[in-house]
Amino acid sequence: MQLVRTRPAVAAPLSDVERLFDSFFSGSRAAAVARPWAPAVDVAENEEAIVLTADLPGLSEDEIAIEVDDGVLTVSGERRDSRTDKEAGYRRVERSFGRFSRALRLPRGTDPEAISASFDRGVLEVRIAKPESPKPHRVAIGAGADRPEAIEAKATETS
Repeated sequence: MQLVRTRPAVAAPLSDVERLFDSFFSGSRAAAVARPWAPAVDVAENEEAIVLTADLPGLSEDEIAIEVDDGVLTVSGERRDSRTDKEAGYRRVERSFGRFSRALRLPRGTDPEAISASFDRGVLEVRIAKPESPKPHRVAIGAGADRPEAIEAKATETS
């Protein structure tokens, strides 16, 4: 099982001089730089299921998509910037906004119908039922089509 973090294109990192300038002017440059957003995700496993928990503050159930395609579970959505006037009065902006997508490769044999999700107070929980372990199957050997079921011996007379 592999958790993959996908991020949109990122602006060039700030240089030390720009950081010093930002701290002197209370983060004025930081407000202009858009940060990519990737929600924090935990993946736990117990005997019955794999449980993915994601922090999605500020989102509603309608803004979150959960899909399974070719053995990969993807949680995606978009957190929109709620500020109406982006320049008025903001001295520092640290909350990130934008589209996100997190993917988890599922174990082989996972039934997509056995996946459930709940969303409460900004926390998404996705429960993935573990597939049953393959059990050995004994194959009986049968008689071929051209061979008789049983071979009978014929009695011979001895003199």
